[in-house]
Amino acid sequence: MTGQHGSDEDISVETEATQLGRDPHRYFGFVNMPVYRGSTVLYPNAESLESRDVPYTYGRPSNPTTRALEEALTKLEGGAQTFLAPSGLSAVSTLLLTYAEAGGHILITDSAYFPTRRFANKVLKRLGVEVEYYDPLIGGGIAALIRPNTKLVFTESPGSQTFEVQDIPAICAAARGRNVPVAIDNTWATPIFLRAFDLGVNITVTAATKYIVGHADSLLGAITCDAATAPAVAATHETLGLCVNGEDAFLALRGLRTLPVRLERHYKSALAMAEWLAARPEVARVIHPALPGCPGHDLWKRDFLGASGLFTIILKPQPKEAVRRFLNALQIFGMGYSWGGYESLIVPFDCSHSRTATKWQAEGPALRLHIGLEDVGDLKRDLERGFAALAG
Repeated sequence: MTGQHGSDEDISVETEATQLGRDPHRYFGFVNMPVYRGSTVLYPNAESLESRDVPYTYGRPSNPTTRALEEALTKLEGGAQTFLAPSGLSAVSTLLLTYAEAGGHILITDSAYFPTRRFANKVLKRLGVEVEYYDPLIGGGIAALIRPNTKLVFTESPGSQTFEVQDIPAICAAARGRNVPVAIDNTWATPIFLRAFDLGVNITVTAATKYIVGHADSLLGAITCDAATAPAVAATHETLGLCVNGEDAFLALRGLRTLPVRLERHYKSALAMAEWLAARPEVARVIHPALPGCPGHDLWKRDFLGASGLFTIILKPQPKEAVRRFLNALQIFGMGYSWGGYESLIVPFDCSHSRTATKWQAEGPALRLHIGLEDVGDLKRDLERGFAALAG
């Protein structure tokens, strides 16, 4: 994974991650950016109060800690400006509201994170926006769905449950020809493993709660825009009154320092686990884009620099009680939502009820795994306990 990341100084992403968003000499030599808290900002004089010619005008829009994170993420993503939100879903909803217009049309991948879909169905439609879900494998064929009133194409690659890899360059080319911006939920790969702006995307959205924070102890979202889309997102972000506190920004800055190292470990461990699980007699198939032979592998290999720790397995047909026995026997894998932290997680899912443009069919129960930073041998033994319980 080590390599250049498009920086002005031509340094590696590992070095960028340790350096961005901090300036020890401005803070008396302390290595880490301090946490700024506060609402009121005092102006030095009446003239400054009138002109607002100060770096910070009030605590809600930003403070030195949140701005440091914004600037660091902007640099890592390769965009023009980043806006923080209290959660990943808040970042997604802010972006979608930016392009919500009565009578307008928004295209969203059918494999989108379910809360994204819920927001679109419950809020956007109420505002008079026509939401259309499309097959994530449509590629350049999306051109046929773009209308004169299409305001945004929202992608997610790979999908966070079923891991369809989208042909992002083809989608961007089709949308660019009609002057429609393209956004991507880049939570799975992060800017470390997917340089989305290089593929033609205009906006990235990330649930920084996950890999960027990396320790399951903070909720945070981020929207990074190119120069053309930043003003519209900035206006929505300000109007909604979104703010992130300094503690959460500090935790995300802390997470950035080890993000490349952690992702490399997640990548290697998850791929090793995927290969092992693919050979298990209880498993019908493994859905992991980095696994040769998996649907989307060629696109993943072309566009991505690595893979994270999240993937899905489909068990051979099993009664629900057997799956419960499997889950309850596990001692290292936790059962809980979210992912991206140091801990391994597993949850069952069935997304058949939330697809409209495509049909989800599985041979048996579906389980989504997040492979954390534990020893792979220990994780295999933990799953072996589960498989033994599955057999009854």
